[in-house]
This record gives sequence, structure tokens and C-alpha cells, in this order.
Amino acid sequence: MLNELSENYQVYLVTGYTDLRRSIDGLATIVQARLELDPFSSALFLFCGRRCDRIKGLLWEGDGFLLLYKRLDNGKFQWPRTETEALLLTPQQRRWLLEGLKIEQPRAIREGKPGAFY
Repeated sequence: MLNELSENYQVYLVTGYTDLRRSIDGLATIVQARLELDPFSSALFLFCGRRCDRIKGLLWEGDGFLLLYKRLDNGKFQWPRTETEALLLTPQQRRWLLEGLKIEQPRAIREGKPGAFY
């Protein structure tokens, strides 16, 4: 279900640690006060706790909030922990995140430079 939802909405990854005991109101307050984003926008906000095996998602559906919770059976999410900000994910980054990969992948093929001949 999370894969299908993330395809239809903008997905913001909230970096850093989040206390997953927070409810809808607590998560919406983080989005509004700390990140200065609108929790009532058509965006999915993803939060992760310290254990990295659980995430919560917050989504406004027009008539109320939807709170999503996902716990992995094995493995961990590769969650950026450096700062507390919201990163807008690309579709490829969303797929990497939900597959357990880091959202910043090294490029397999480097970009070429115009005018460089061998």
C-alpha cells in the first residue's frame, strides 16, 4: 500500500530521529512548526525512529489525516540522520528507500563532458 500511495503524492522524508510514539497531531506539528511546510497539502510525510525498522507516514486526504505505520520483519531503512529537514524524494529515491537502499546512490556511469574526445 505504501508503494502505491507514494506514486500518487509528493513524498517528503523527514530526516533525523522522530519519536514514533507521536500521534497525528504531534507529527503534523513537526511538519508545520519545525519544517515550515503545510501538513494539509497533498503530500506524504515519512518519519523514522531510532531503530530504523519502522516508519510512520502522515497524509491529509481532504476530510482527515491518514496515519500509516510500517514495520519491517528483517532489515532496516537507510534513513538520513544528519539534519532535521524534509527532503522531497524523486520516484527513484522512493523506490530505493522502500527497498532498503540509501536514497543517495553513487552513479554507475559518470556524466560526460561536452567536447571531450579521446
